[in-house]
Amino acid sequence: MSASAYSLSAAIPAEGFAVTQGEPVIGGLHGASRHYFCPHCKSWMFTRPEGLDHFVNVRPTLLDDASWVAPFIETWTQTRLPAAVTGAKYSYQEFPPMEDYAKLVEEYAKQGPRPA
Repeated sequence: MSASAYSLSAAIPAEGFAVTQGEPVIGGLHGASRHYFCPHCKSWMFTRPEGLDHFVNVRPTLLDDASWVAPFIETWTQTRLPAAVTGAKYSYQEFPPMEDYAKLVEEYAKQGPRPA
């Protein structure tokens, strides 16, 4: 369900996110950042990232309709497969520096999930 050359996540405001059915389990990371998985199929569903408590990174493959999802930024490009090209407007070898987040959030809020 969520395996590919990409690790696509949609940053959803934490106050607008809720698990409505089932009990996800923590897998892999047991530190400050936590990846949550389906206990039945072990698919990675969402992450609560350390230091960004106001966001939950949701795996768009879980959405009933993901047609609106278009990459805005890509991270960890230093380890991507050569053919894994997203077309994202912003690209970072690792994570964006903290000072870039406000600019990225502001621009994304103006643009919306699908660029015009």
